[in-house]
Amino acid sequence: MDTLSYKTISANKSTVDKQWLLVDAEGETLGRFASKVAKLLRGKHKPNFTPHVDCGDNVIVINAEKITMTGNKWEDKTYSRYTGYPGGQRSTTAQELLDKHPERIIEKSIKGMLPKNKLGAELFRNLKVYVGAEHGQEAQKPKAINLNDYK
Repeated sequence: MDTLSYKTISANKSTVDKQWLLVDAEGETLGRFASKVAKLLRGKHKPNFTPHVDCGDNVIVINAEKITMTGNKWEDKTYSRYTGYPGGQRSTTAQELLDKHPERIIEKSIKGMLPKNKLGAELFRNLKVYVGAEHGQEAQKPKAINLNDYK
């Protein structure tokens, strides 16, 4: 006798409903903003979330240069990288990165909140970050959302 009245539904690439979402970064705090966008990219806001499948949405972030940080993080927060040569460790502050490449601050923050594997790399490709209010994805008809509606 089969007493199980429901079956666990596992999403796969063909059953996932991917949307294009437009998010405005103006006046948002970096970490809180990045964690909400990472949830959208991962698909954790959907009822059919499956951990090993890319079931998240494509996210477009505009006004990357208008992100905020609390405290003295603009001067104190550093981003380190390594050239591969001896003595090749380089670091830059958040303010210097904002002046040169404002979109990279948001990209680095969101990438650090995604899984560190092939799935995380695939999810990161669904993120587009732009400086200013113009973006190149008008053809996808993105839906503007307010991140305060999501936990």
